[in-house]
Amino acid sequence: MDPQYFKSHTMCWGTLGTVRPFPSFRPQRDVVVIHEALVKKDAGTLVRILTNRNNAQRQEIAKTFKATTQQDLVAGMKKVLSGDVETLMLQLMMLPLQHEAHRLQQAIAGLGTDEETLLEILCTRSSKQVRDISAVYKELYKKDLEKDVKGETSGDFAKLVVALMNKGEVAGVVQTDIETLAASLNAKKTDAAPWIDILTSRDLNHLNKVLLGLERESGQMVIPALEKRFSGDIRLGLSVLVQCIKNPDVYLAKRLTGMKAPLVHGIMVSHSEEDLLCIRVAFLKLAGTSLYTTLQKHFKGDHLQALLAICRSED
Repeated sequence: MDPQYFKSHTMCWGTLGTVRPFPSFRPQRDVVVIHEALVKKDAGTLVRILTNRNNAQRQEIAKTFKATTQQDLVAGMKKVLSGDVETLMLQLMMLPLQHEAHRLQQAIAGLGTDEETLLEILCTRSSKQVRDISAVYKELYKKDLEKDVKGETSGDFAKLVVALMNKGEVAGVVQTDIETLAASLNAKKTDAAPWIDILTSRDLNHLNKVLLGLERESGQMVIPALEKRFSGDIRLGLSVLVQCIKNPDVYLAKRLTGMKAPLVHGIMVSHSEEDLLCIRVAFLKLAGTSLYTTLQKHFKGDHLQALLAICRSED
């Protein structure tokens, strides 16, 4: 990690991200060092510089590199890097919305759909963010995200995912919503429709009151109740949605505990400038050890150094 990272008095210490603007940023200076590293195939230097710049600065480096060398930085990185570290570093070079669109495309491409990654993004992003991601998806892949998702899902799960892509904030009465969901749980055959309707159309403050009230009145926790009454993809979908309504940091921390490289990359890159500090705190409480230490047990080499730089420090 570059020691200069911690020496600035202008850093955004109030943010909940771990990757912040690099002090005294000089893109031309970085370009010279990066160009030398590409010639020498020095992956370590590429990792050190690019993981210690925020996304806006990385974009400026790529622009300056192109203007200075007439070469594409990402193309040059592909020649030097390989494996997991290449995948991670290329994700870091994407614009944030491009990265989310890329993750969604990967989740629905090929054989089988990665339902949980699809849910993770749609459940943890605001309605505006989802609209912006959808627009970028169309720009990148020349396809409509909602149509692609519909083509890869079915039944109540498809209805849930489409509702998540069109989230609104319809006014509701807390007690009425509690009674509606309680009636659904008590029916002989639980209907997913009221759950989809209410959980995707109210603001978070309202929904947390509804879930708390439902648990008090029914005497049972919502997630186990849902998992008992539903099956298949809709059970997963409603469970993830409720977890994200209650505490998205805890949900994302749980996802990270599996320590699968693609998942670790996706979450850490997506949240590095937003709220990775919160996810780190949740991870420590959940796993009993810090994210920083856990990464060291599962990864190695330049790949590990890149992940540690994004994680930033021990808890």
